[in-house]
Amino acid sequence: MEREVAMPRATPGPSEGSPGEPPRTENRSDVGPAHRKLMHIALPGCWGALLLACLSFTPSLLPRGGLIQGVISGITAAIGYGLGVLIAFVWRAFADRGPRAPRRWAWRVFLIAAVVLLAVSIGFGQYWQYEIRKLMGVTDYNILLAVASPFIAALTFGALLLVGRALRNLYRWAAKLLRRWIGPRAAKGVGWILVAGIAYVVVTGLLLDGFVGLANAAFSLRDTKTPEGVHQPTTSARSGGPGSIVPWDSLGWQGRSFIGTGPSPSDIAKFVHHPAEEPIRAYAGLASADNAEARAALAVNDLKREGGFQRKNLLVVTTTGSGWVDPSSVDTFEYLSGGDSATVAIQYSYMPSWISYLVDQSKAKEAGRALFDAVYEDWLKLPPGKRPRLFVAGESLGSFGGEAAFSGEYDLRNRTAGTLFAGPPNFNTLFREFSDHREKGSPEVQPIYKNGRTVRFTNNPGVGIPPEDHPWEGSRVLYLMHSSDPIVWWSPNLILHEPEWISQHPGKDVLQSMFWIPFATFWQITADLPFSTEVPAGHGHKYTAEYVDGWNAVMRPDGITAQELAHLREIIASEG
Repeated sequence: MEREVAMPRATPGPSEGSPGEPPRTENRSDVGPAHRKLMHIALPGCWGALLLACLSFTPSLLPRGGLIQGVISGITAAIGYGLGVLIAFVWRAFADRGPRAPRRWAWRVFLIAAVVLLAVSIGFGQYWQYEIRKLMGVTDYNILLAVASPFIAALTFGALLLVGRALRNLYRWAAKLLRRWIGPRAAKGVGWILVAGIAYVVVTGLLLDGFVGLANAAFSLRDTKTPEGVHQPTTSARSGGPGSIVPWDSLGWQGRSFIGTGPSPSDIAKFVHHPAEEPIRAYAGLASADNAEARAALAVNDLKREGGFQRKNLLVVTTTGSGWVDPSSVDTFEYLSGGDSATVAIQYSYMPSWISYLVDQSKAKEAGRALFDAVYEDWLKLPPGKRPRLFVAGESLGSFGGEAAFSGEYDLRNRTAGTLFAGPPNFNTLFREFSDHREKGSPEVQPIYKNGRTVRFTNNPGVGIPPEDHPWEGSRVLYLMHSSDPIVWWSPNLILHEPEWISQHPGKDVLQSMFWIPFATFWQITADLPFSTEVPAGHGHKYTAEYVDGWNAVMRPDGITAQELAHLREIIASEG
């Protein structure tokens, strides 16, 4: 590995002087060799850290504050340092020579370059962030955090460097110990394997499992509470209400929010200009039954009790994370159906969407398949002329779970009247199949699959859903996905592979100057994930009024005018 050395001193120490020079005799018990090594840095690593730190200021999908920018810069600088040290090690191996201490002028050149390059990069970074904020209509800007960003980056870089050196020291200790029983080369190889295995176990086992356990405990406590302003329903058309077989207290925080809110018959009547029925909503929480299959059966039984299968439109929703059902989607569905609708959903996790996105993917898949299969089984038992139109919906991780019940395009077409998925994660099976096999020439940000015969994609359904010159017969499957939504575009492949959504023409709310950088772009998009909804509606992972035109295209309700759609967009936008 690269021998790390400090900037040259006027008088070389014992490890730096010539072989014939006597060792220095002063007492260094307070700052011994271990401490001095800890402070040493390698010049090749510093160049790598500088270059990647400068590149970390390039734009990503969402505007970044000073705190996030500092963390990203620190992480990418640490990666650059490691790459610089590795490249130097490989170069020395080919040159067949050992490490050499850099000359004094080399450090001077580096320091001058660092000041100039960082100043230019920070300046361009601030300009790009201003352009992104202007593009999305974001007005929040904390100048103090922007000033503190370089210091946050330095702290992050230092912490990661210490972790890396701790792992290196552990490797050296393991290799030295193993030399007692095996040869030196084998000891080095086994030592690296042991250290890598220990690091993996600590990160994925102790740290990740511990974090998930704490999060689960914290959010399970929240699940016992009820959102402010939400009350137990007094109507039998809702789970938890009179005659319901699902106890109100078992619905969870998000379940009670879903059941206790939504447009009333009078609200819907004002929109459709005639008397409206009360929409039916059925739900089962984690505390309602022991497993996904049991919760699905319970929710469907309550749906039958409420008369959900006698309504004209039946919607199966796969929730996100903690059981959240997007009110913008369901409210729109109920308005456009004139109240003649029923919606059913179940909870599969206590944790919020962004944590479930990382650790609960299998639970979403299990819940989506169990709920649709339970609904479809009873739906098939009805006479063909008396079956409700069956729709499927899900946002984010809910779209991943919703897809799990289907094998492909024809399955979606044959078993549903329509589907609306919003903000699909990049790992969605069907989403990837449809996008990867899109028509030649269609961009990844708005692909065209099989000439749009069943499945279509759009950034803004109010503007248009391509291909508009081809018929869209039968069941319609629509994906809503913003060009700036990091949930849609995040993938581990970003580390080493340039995606087509960057190399092609970017979307309307993404800076044209965005480009892919190995390692750096991955961490930039990763940092965008937790803040994907902290932007105005219509950007990032925030879908609200888009549901109006999306559901209108999928449901094709009769008699809805352009003026009524515009009015409904205002209603949904105000609620969102």
